[in-house]
Amino acid sequence: MRSKVYLSLVHYPVYNRNKDIVCTSVTNFDIHDISRSCGTYELKGYRLVVPVEAQKKLTERIIGYWQDGTGGQYNKDREEAFGSTGVAESIEDVIKEIEEKEGEKPIIITTSARLFPNTITYKNLSKNIFEDEKPYLLLFGTGWGLTDEVMDMSDYILEPIRANCKYNHLSVRSAVAIILDRLFGEN
Repeated sequence: MRSKVYLSLVHYPVYNRNKDIVCTSVTNFDIHDISRSCGTYELKGYRLVVPVEAQKKLTERIIGYWQDGTGGQYNKDREEAFGSTGVAESIEDVIKEIEEKEGEKPIIITTSARLFPNTITYKNLSKNIFEDEKPYLLLFGTGWGLTDEVMDMSDYILEPIRANCKYNHLSVRSAVAIILDRLFGEN
């Protein structure tokens, strides 16, 4: 059931190109474009996981501009898209928020460009979401991907987007849009 699907863009913990665990910078495009994708596919919530206080405040200010400020007054469509967007300090905080709202822990789905033993296809995940009443949390990483620790906490890892070519570096906002359409678009 789509009404219990949440999405988080994780800025920490993720890897950098050297496989160090880092916190990546929030980008305005990711806030806007993913909010709009979540609104288009009627997801229940979108959280940016940002533990760095300065980035957290900036992100909250941008979101507030569209939820309560001049931006929302000027552009009602954008205000609506930002209605379920917020900031969290950790993945655990997002899970706790969903548990409080839904009364149970969400099924955690992560994304990766690699295959894992618990990889699930778009078709099977879409079927599961539409057929059961459980909440779902889709986690997307920034930088060079979610840490092994995050991948290990997943119930499933969604199959990679394959473009059938050597280059495989989509922006996260593009990957989110493609994946949401594959899961919730017209069948």
